[in-house]
This record gives sequence, C-alpha cells and structure tokens, in this order.
Amino acid sequence: MQIRDLPYSDPGVPDARSGPRFLLWLGRNQLGGQLKSLAWGLLHFGSIAGLPYMVGTAVEAVLDRSGTRLALAGALIGLLGVGIALGDTMLHRTAVTNWITAAARVQQLLARKTALLGSALTRRVAAGEVVAVSTGDVEKIGWFVEALSRFAAAAFTVVVICVGLLVYQPALGVVVAVGIPVLALSVLPLLPRATRRADFQREKAGRATELASDTVAGLRVLRGIGGEELFLDRYRRASQEVRTAAVRSARMWAVISAIQVLMPGLLLIAVVWHGVHLAREGRIAVGELVTVYSAVMMLNYPLRHFEEIAMAYSFSRPSAKRAARVLSLERVAERTAEATPERAESREGERAEARAVEQAWAEARATEQARAETQAAEQARAEARTAEQARMVEQARMVEQARMVEQVAGRTAAPAPLAGAGDLYDPVTGLLAPAGRLTAVVCGDPDEAGRLAERLGGHPAFEEAAGLPSVRLGGVPLDDLPLSAARTAVLVQDKDPVLLSGTLRALLDVPASGAVTPEEALAAAQCSDVLDALAQTSVDDDPMAAHLTERGRSLSGGQRQRLALARSLVTDPEALVLDEPTSAVDSHTEARVGDGIRRLRAGRTTVVLTSSPLLLDRAERVVFLADGEVAAVGAHRELVHSEPRYRAVVTRETDDERARVDALKEFEIEETA
Repeated sequence: MQIRDLPYSDPGVPDARSGPRFLLWLGRNQLGGQLKSLAWGLLHFGSIAGLPYMVGTAVEAVLDRSGTRLALAGALIGLLGVGIALGDTMLHRTAVTNWITAAARVQQLLARKTALLGSALTRRVAAGEVVAVSTGDVEKIGWFVEALSRFAAAAFTVVVICVGLLVYQPALGVVVAVGIPVLALSVLPLLPRATRRADFQREKAGRATELASDTVAGLRVLRGIGGEELFLDRYRRASQEVRTAAVRSARMWAVISAIQVLMPGLLLIAVVWHGVHLAREGRIAVGELVTVYSAVMMLNYPLRHFEEIAMAYSFSRPSAKRAARVLSLERVAERTAEATPERAESREGERAEARAVEQAWAEARATEQARAETQAAEQARAEARTAEQARMVEQARMVEQARMVEQVAGRTAAPAPLAGAGDLYDPVTGLLAPAGRLTAVVCGDPDEAGRLAERLGGHPAFEEAAGLPSVRLGGVPLDDLPLSAARTAVLVQDKDPVLLSGTLRALLDVPASGAVTPEEALAAAQCSDVLDALAQTSVDDDPMAAHLTERGRSLSGGQRQRLALARSLVTDPEALVLDEPTSAVDSHTEARVGDGIRRLRAGRTTVVLTSSPLLLDRAERVVFLADGEVAAVGAHRELVHSEPRYRAVVTRETDDERARVDALKEFEIEETA
C-alpha cells in the first residue's frame, strides 16, 4: 500500500477486544509494508555491521604493508557506505509509509464507526476522548507500527554481530555475547513503571482535551452566565496536572536513556581492557582487537532502537486501548441480531404480537376515519392503502428472495431501500403516522420523545431498545433493513442537530431526491434573516458562499435550528421525523415554519415531536402519548378540550390550575342541573 493509493477501499474489520490485539491486527494488515521496511533495514544495519570487519582488515593490511588488501578493504568500505546510505533512505521512506498508512487505516475505521453510531457515539464516549483518539492517539499507534520494522532489523543485526564475533574472535566474542543480553534486559525492570507513568499522563491529557472541547462547545452559554473564569481555572488545573504527569514520565524515560548510554560504555571498557591483555599476551592480533572494538561501538546504534520500541509500545498501548474501546461499540440492533436462537424465536414472537397490535390499530383507525369522512372517500382510501401495503410487502418479499439467492451464490447482498409511500408504525407505543400526512406527536417526557424519534429511524442505539419490536414502514421492519437503507427511507433530525463548518452551499449539498431545491427549503424554514446575516459576511454578498463556523457557533440557537431544518427538508426523504425543530424559535417565526413544513411536505410522511401549540395546530393529525402508549388521537383543538393530560402538557398547566379548571367544570355542571 502506497500513500498515493489512500484511502483504503476497505480498511477491514479490526480486532477490538483489547489494545494489544488491535495493534497485532494492525501489524498483520501492514505485513507487506513491514517486510519491505525490514528488508531495507537489514541492508542498512547489515552494512553498518560489516564496517568493523572491513576496518580491522584495513588495519591488518597496513601493518602487513599489503597495498592490495588495503585497496580491497577500502573499496568494500565504500560499497558498505553506499549500502548504508541507500538502506537508510529507503528504510525511512518505507517506515514513514507504514506510519501514514496505519494512521489512515485507523482514521478510516474511526470515521466508519462514527458514521455507523451517529449521535449514539457521544452518548457513550466523551466527545473529547473521540477527538483525542482521532488525533494524538492515531499518531502514537502509527509510531509503533513504524518503529516495529526498524526494531526487527536492529534485533536481527545485533544477533548476527554477536554470532559473528563468536566465530571471528571467540575470546572477545564471549564477552560481547554475554554483555549484549545484559544491556537489552537492563531496562526491563523500569519499563512497567515508565509505562504506568505514560498511561497516567495520557489519561490526564485526554481529560484536559475533553474539558477544552466541552468548554469551547459551551462558550456561548458560559459567557451568558459569566462562567469563563471558572472553567478557565479548571482547565489551568487540568493543564498543570498534565505537565506534572509529563515531567514524571520524562524523568523515568531519562533514566532509561541514561542506562542505555551507561551500559554500552561499561561493556566497551570491559572489551577494551580484556582485549588489551589478550593482545599483550599475543593471543589476538591488533586488527582483531580493532574489529571487535569497532563492532561494539557500532552496536550502540541498533541498541538504541530497543529503547525506541519500548517507548513506542508504552505510548501506543493506551492509545490503542482507547481506539479499540471506540471501535468495539455497537448499535443495539447489531447486538440483538447476534443473539441466540432462543432470542431469535422470542423476537419472532414479538413481531407476531406486533402484527396483531398493528392489525387492531388499523381497525381502530378505520373506525375513526369512518366518522370523519364520507363512506365513498373512506372506501377509496382503504383500497389505496391496501394496494400500497400489498405492493410494499411484495417488494420486501422479492428483496428477501434476492438476498437469499445471492447468499446461496456466495455473495453478500444488501436489500434495496424501500420505494414508495407507506405508513410509519411503532408497535411499542401504537403510534401510527399515515402515509403522506403531517402527524404531530406529544410526549410528556422529553427523553421519551428522543427515544421514540431514534426508534422511528430504525436501528436504535440506546440500551433500552434491545429486544423491542422494530418500527415498520409500509409493513417492512426497518431493523431488518441495512442501516443505509433505513436511513434513506426515514430521516431523523434530533433535538440538537450539528452544523458542520464550511459554506452554506456545502451544508445543503446532501444526498437528496432533487424534488426540493435549497431555495425552497430555506424559504420553508424561514431562513431569510439568516441569509441576510450571512450575506454581510460573504465577500460577494452571496449567502450561499458564506462560511459557517464549527457547529454554527456564530449563529443563534434559532438560526442553527432553521438551517438544520432546511437541510432536512432538502433531503426530501420518504419519511421525515423532526424532534422539537422549533424549540429555540420565536412564536411568530414558529407559526410560519409550521406552515412551510406542511406546504413543502405535502403528500410526504412527516412526524413532528413537539409540544408547541403553533405546530400542533398546523398538523393534520395529533397523537398524544402517555406512559409510553397512545392515549389519544385527534385534532389539536379537540384534544385541548377533551384530554386533560394533553392540555396540561401543551399549555404547561400546573396541578393547581388543573384542579381549579376541574372544580369550575363541576360547578357548571351543578348549576346546569
């Protein structure tokens, strides 16, 4: 894999059971690059290892006054110099390639996991930790992958030099062969403590990053309540803790580095002292002593890579642990799909029960429509609905047959996304959003509304969703569809949508049907004041070319909400779910936004979870949920008069006010009687 070939078409499925396992998996997937780097490393270190022998040969040639041998030794030294230069250049090139490609692989894995989990990621992992993993931790992991091949080449070279010295000069070779393992193992007792200190420092740095990220995200609120100094003081303390931990870690690594310098020096002294005695006794030649001395001096270089691999592993292990933690997260639907056969049978039973509930609710809906509309219109609508559901069920059956055929053929096929309209039905609550109509949903609990919105989009990621029957679109369970197909069919906009930095044109450049233009979406979302403000910041007065800051922090909360709504309307999905889309908008604008949504989404399935009377009054159908179930269905003005619990939620009625209203009604009844 070369840098120019990035990104990977498929980064693979990582082994995220632990940090070391993830590093091992990453090393196996980089095997080709590691072997190239190892080959060039062997050339580089092998050429370095050959220099002492050639220098010793040249010294002996001078003592023997042999010009031929001296010329040959000089030529070989020059050739070894070329090998050192070429090997070092290509080793650096291939090692850096391994670093960059490994980091790119990890970043692609993190990006894929982020896209898969969506908003569930930040609910299970702090945003600062995600930032730390995708930036600093990726570099640490790449560093270990880069250093691995250099270490392997250095270790092989050290072994070859020790064996060569034993053969070349056994008397001195024994001293070197015994001393080298002592050098390599001398720092091992210190590595656990150094690793713990490095882990502690990385943990403190991650917390400081989280604090900084959270502070920047809430800067507007902090300024509003005057909390800048409080959070600045917290960050100062966190920064000082990082500095203290880094100094303690650096001290330990300084001790290790000192040992790495001291021990080879002691070995060199021992070799020279013993070699001089042997030379005085005539047991070895001067050239042999020079060769051994030069070999020991050269060993200092490859031995330095032992320290590098220890540092790289100690720093990359906690980084790999954090990356593995993020990559091991799964959506609830995925974990449910991997359950036991007993769980599958239970799920099938739940689906059967859901079908029964759906049938009962369909009958109740038919009764309700019969009272509201004429018999002829009801019959036509029922026939259209039956035909539509039959078509959708037939389509789902054909898709399933195609998938089974391709699986038998040994291929993995993804069911095609649903086409055409269909009722959106939740078996858990009994909520039914008829196809092509604007349905408003009122929940007394905002958290329950958020969970319902996520479940309506299919593949919910919160823990409580495990085991719940799937939401159905046109009779087809969304959880049984691939995540991409479910997201194409049903788009969910949550309470706090994110605006990415870039131009407004890029923000609205999203996968869409093409039926709704950006101008129409912006007009429906009442973004005229936003466009005027953006035009003032644009060079050519073009609001579409204006630059939006990260998360749209330069805009007000209401402006961000309306731009996010415009982005959702441009997408024009088959079913659109909006969770409190106007909570930060003033009442006059909110009423116009409600009219815009109803006008632009005419004939498309739309669900709005809200308690705003202005939006509820513009909905074609209002569903009130109490205790997790449908409690009432009707028009907004009807429910305000007929359902006290609905009125309490919509009008923010207190218990005392409700008691007074009930008492007044009882009094009026008594007066009438």
